[in-house]
Amino acid sequence: MSDQTTPTREETKAPDFDAIVEAPPAMRAVGDAIVQQLKTVFDPEIPVDIYELGLIYKVKLDEDGAVAIRMTLTSPMCPAAEELPPEVESKARSVEGVSSVVLDLVWDPPWNPGMMSEAAKLELGML
Repeated sequence: MSDQTTPTREETKAPDFDAIVEAPPAMRAVGDAIVQQLKTVFDPEIPVDIYELGLIYKVKLDEDGAVAIRMTLTSPMCPAAEELPPEVESKARSVEGVSSVVLDLVWDPPWNPGMMSEAAKLELGML
């Protein structure tokens, strides 16, 4: 028996992009504005924004404008590891209605190409 495991369908499925933003109804527009800002952030090696790449796992807002962003990078050795998290934090902080931003860089679940949106896959010639 091998120690290798075959990825399940769930592990390679692109995330439900409509479920990434968690916000009270009054803050939904702020959440949408944050997503629009995140779509202006690009990994310098890939011509697709980090949101469509699936690097943003969760954007959570409370009624006071506090934002928590959970994200990952394409790999722990990503050359943009020093640049992307501060840029994400800055872009989110620039949105009117945001009072604070906490960024949590995580490695679990690890990113894989199956996490990209269909638009990202099309842009990269993967579909």
